[in-house]
Amino acid sequence: MITFLLSIAFLIGGYIIYGKFVDRFFGADPAQTTPAIEKADGVDFKVLPTWKIFVIQFLNIAGLGPIFGAIMGAAYGPIAYLWIAIGCVFMGAVQDYFSGMLSVRNGGLNMPDIIGKYLGKGVKTIMSIVVPFLLLAVGVSFVTGPADLLQSLSGMNKNIWLYIIFAYYILATLLPIDKIIGNIYPIFGGALLFMAVGVGVALIYNGAVGNVTIPNLTLDSFQNYHRDPANNIVIPMLFVVISCGAISGFHSTQSPLMARCLKTEKHARPVFYGAMIAEGIVAMIWATAAMAYFGGPEGLNAAGVTPAVAVNEICNSWLGKVGAILAVIGVIACPITSGDTAFRSLRLTLADLFHIDQKAVVKRILVSLPIFALAYFCCQVDFSTLWKYVGIGNQILATIVMWTATGYLLKMKKPHWMCSIPATFLTYVCVCYFIVAPVVNGGLHLTPVIGHIAGVVAAFAALFTVLKTSASR
Repeated sequence: MITFLLSIAFLIGGYIIYGKFVDRFFGADPAQTTPAIEKADGVDFKVLPTWKIFVIQFLNIAGLGPIFGAIMGAAYGPIAYLWIAIGCVFMGAVQDYFSGMLSVRNGGLNMPDIIGKYLGKGVKTIMSIVVPFLLLAVGVSFVTGPADLLQSLSGMNKNIWLYIIFAYYILATLLPIDKIIGNIYPIFGGALLFMAVGVGVALIYNGAVGNVTIPNLTLDSFQNYHRDPANNIVIPMLFVVISCGAISGFHSTQSPLMARCLKTEKHARPVFYGAMIAEGIVAMIWATAAMAYFGGPEGLNAAGVTPAVAVNEICNSWLGKVGAILAVIGVIACPITSGDTAFRSLRLTLADLFHIDQKAVVKRILVSLPIFALAYFCCQVDFSTLWKYVGIGNQILATIVMWTATGYLLKMKKPHWMCSIPATFLTYVCVCYFIVAPVVNGGLHLTPVIGHIAGVVAAFAALFTVLKTSASR
């Protein structure tokens, strides 16, 4: 239990100390006029209360990510604590903060345009394909997954549920942000936080009275517990399996949504940095709960349950009837509330790329119709082949965003190591993953030695290129 409590304390301390340092280092200025005020249109640019922005941002970036990803990461053992804690404070929260604030400082721009501004048109062109693909993939997965679960619970035909979910997504994508998202998200965000707190309290109680053993990270447990360690080596696999809760490129696509609703820059730290820390705490709770409930990482691997089953069992066992309700909300409502903002972000990203103003509803429909037509088509085919690349695609986007933040700091003549060190590390992880991961996970499945060498070479080559390019501008 000591490692778990220290990890939670580290995350909270990270927000208080490092989060404040990041905020001051960036130069957040309450006197700056934000896009929500400067470009107010009552649709996407609209001032919202800070507490509501925080909850929406939290639910946008969280959904099931810090639950399912953390449970899968727990299969590697207590070593997952290190990645969640260190990754969240020094990488994930920094990425979320910079992506949000760079959007604020650039009139609410989405990531492809921001990336192009600081890394060049060539990278922007690539990201103009990668970002929409990732948003579409996330949106579609959060249609089919909940539809399958709702069909199993209700017996109603899956296609009917698809129509219902799509109808909701269309409304959430087209209507002003305060009409649906601004009203529904605080409810589901609160439920997700309540579920995490409830599980956390039950975890500590059961550990204190001896009902479960909460694993600690020691020299003996500093190892890979995965049931298939040959194909799931800690580096780089763990750093891709646990993205939400540590660092996730998808978050950078969501931060601009709230950048367009922020009243003042003094609220940037709690909204952008703070929401990520909250997600890290949720991930820490669920990784620990999964190991403790099933009798350690060995028991979790032996159980062979899916994350959804694990959530259901833990909530029902520790939280009773309330837990059962929260489990349903968690595995159905939470992914839906990530899917709708994925489609909304996709609409705004495409609108920015093609310079289509979104104040008039007709123009919003014009951009949205092709999106949902393509999404519906994707729901009818086997999406598993496409989805296996989403995990690594997510971390590639996170890498690019960190290099973008590096480019911004270089342009502002500020020390860049806050962003360039995480970017260098993530470059190494992504390249190594492509080489050593099994083919079914989108990799080449070559020997780890080749992967590590190629990753290191690529990482320092990227660092050298960014520094040299920025110096020549």
